[in-house]
Amino acid sequence: MDVLDFSYESHPVRVVFRAGAATTATAGEAAGLGLRRVLVVCGSHGAATARAVADSLGPACAGLHDGARMHVPVEVADRAVAAARAAGADGCVAVGGGSSIGLGKAIALRTGLPLIAVPSTYSGSEMTPVWGLTEHGAKRTGRDPVVLPRAVVYDPELTLSLPVPLSVTSGINAIAHAAEALYAPDTSPLTALMAAEGVRAMATALPALAEAPDSLPARGRALYGAWLCGSCLGATTMGLHHKLCHVLGGTFGLPHAETHTVVLPYALAHNAPAAPDAMATLAHALDTTDAPRALRDLAARLGAPRSLAELGLKETDLPQAATETAGQAYANPRAVTAEGALAVLRAAYEGGEPEFPA
Repeated sequence: MDVLDFSYESHPVRVVFRAGAATTATAGEAAGLGLRRVLVVCGSHGAATARAVADSLGPACAGLHDGARMHVPVEVADRAVAAARAAGADGCVAVGGGSSIGLGKAIALRTGLPLIAVPSTYSGSEMTPVWGLTEHGAKRTGRDPVVLPRAVVYDPELTLSLPVPLSVTSGINAIAHAAEALYAPDTSPLTALMAAEGVRAMATALPALAEAPDSLPARGRALYGAWLCGSCLGATTMGLHHKLCHVLGGTFGLPHAETHTVVLPYALAHNAPAAPDAMATLAHALDTTDAPRALRDLAARLGAPRSLAELGLKETDLPQAATETAGQAYANPRAVTAEGALAVLRAAYEGGEPEFPA
């Protein structure tokens, strides 16, 4: 008989989830936190949406900073922190995808200001206490409760303008969070339930929104899946897949969501022999008997990139990426070696069928 043995820490995040909430609920969430001078941060591509949110804050908006960039370079974080201090901000609202929310987290990390997240993609970063900064060609990450948003406003309408290709890769990025949570050393039955439901929701939503990009139900279901998958990442420890993607993004500048999409099937196939229960749960959620191949086929069917070569990585970069990945200490079902990391990277570089090692 199996005896339950686990720990689980819930995070104090208030969630508002409804269409139109970005401009109708954000001000109330700021007021509920006692915020009177809020800096809105975003990237240049999401500035119009962020401006609408800023306008909805009325006199509580202390300014808008649109300097977010992928992988949060440290100099970008420095400028955002300076902007928050110059504005006399007592809080921050991050509007956009993982880059914007990552920048909001950097401000919170440096200043202790409370953060409200208004996500417009499916990255799931808004549900985690994980921060990341890139400096001198290397991305470092950490966990700190101060960066966890105090409130998250989910508005499916914000994702209607997200192009289908980016919706697909962003959604599979979210699935990666849930997949690795299933075999994390600090997983739990509750995490497994959230992971399975999150994967199921996202895997059914992506084909639906690809067929009808303006479908609010499909967009809402994808955002719901992202919430659950992000919550799994927030409750557990990252493994080989995430470390590979951090190296590929921070050192080689590969795009975040696309890299997760390409690498995930091969990282899962590599770990599968050491995590049979996790693979079975993932396969059941995907209604398949082969989760890595099902995820690769889903991405390919929806037009996502299939290989690291497509993303611009050079074959000569593979050994360095493998060495950097193996040189970090982290938990993973299989022992991480340079040879194993290189095998995963080479398979992802070529983009063929995921192979299961003995």
